[in-house]
Amino acid sequence: MLKRFAAIAAALSLTALVAVPALAHQDSMSGGSMSSMKDPMVGGAAMYPSKNIVENAVNSKDHTILVSLVKKADLVAALESAGPFTVFAPTNEAFAKIPKATLDAVGNDPALLKKVLTYHVVAGKFDSKAIAEAIKAGGGKATLKTLEGGSLTAAMEDGKLVLTDEKGGKSTVTIADVYQSNGVIHVINTVLMP
Repeated sequence: MLKRFAAIAAALSLTALVAVPALAHQDSMSGGSMSSMKDPMVGGAAMYPSKNIVENAVNSKDHTILVSLVKKADLVAALESAGPFTVFAPTNEAFAKIPKATLDAVGNDPALLKKVLTYHVVAGKFDSKAIAEAIKAGGGKATLKTLEGGSLTAAMEDGKLVLTDEKGGKSTVTIADVYQSNGVIHVINTVLMP
């Protein structure tokens, strides 16, 4: 499973860079704006750039549902791998917007659960500055290819980074640029659906 995920991530990394050329430089950057963001707080816990995505996420009280679903989908090892990955991480409040019956149905269907979760992950390390540059270069929108195989549309609305999923649902980035040893997390307020 981990080898397959890594192969998919490597293949989709090229797709993501083709879809959003302005983001390509982020994979090779080692510091940049990372040093200006000293251990941001997410869900009451400091997020350390020396830890990986999973090591940080498990400490956020705002992401307990996401963490439990990642464990249930058997994606922990993949998200602990070298990556790099950009994760759009829905909060518990974002999951609370989904009807319980729908959330239960997704949680009880392993294939659908993996599909929904990997729709929130992009191969590569793309901070908000890189995404904003791609949006500007794209005339107001940028397409991000997800590990699930679908795409998200990124745009700036009222000075905020907003993602639109393939069904037309929108999610706003509430905390950007939470750097990890294997990528970056952007906290979002709505679950995105492939």
